[in-house]
Amino acid sequence: MSKIVPVDISNCSFDIHKDLSVSPRERKPGPPTRIDGMTVGIVTMEHSAPHGGEVHPDGDEILYVISGKVRVTGDSAPDAPLELTAGESCIVKAGEWHKVDVVEKTQLLHITPGPNGDHRPVKSK
Repeated sequence: MSKIVPVDISNCSFDIHKDLSVSPRERKPGPPTRIDGMTVGIVTMEHSAPHGGEVHPDGDEILYVISGKVRVTGDSAPDAPLELTAGESCIVKAGEWHKVDVVEKTQLLHITPGPNGDHRPVKSK
């Protein structure tokens, strides 16, 4: 049996476990399953996330824009959002509530810590 495992990244995320082993996980609709480790995924976003922000208390999150444009807004500086375009990235520090808004259709790589985290409901207008 080969020790090189092909993975369809358009349909799967990677879970990096505490022992540094990696396993693919099929993406499903709804909130992501959180693991005790890091989840790496490439997602295509046409709309902003259906929540009012999220937080990852277990570690820093890495966001890298492959194509498109997003606006990342954190609670620590709500009046100074960071706009990222293709080839740009940011680190969202552990415990920072943040929201990722799509400015134009985006392909985004995320490396997200777990197992804990939360999201806020969308504020009604």
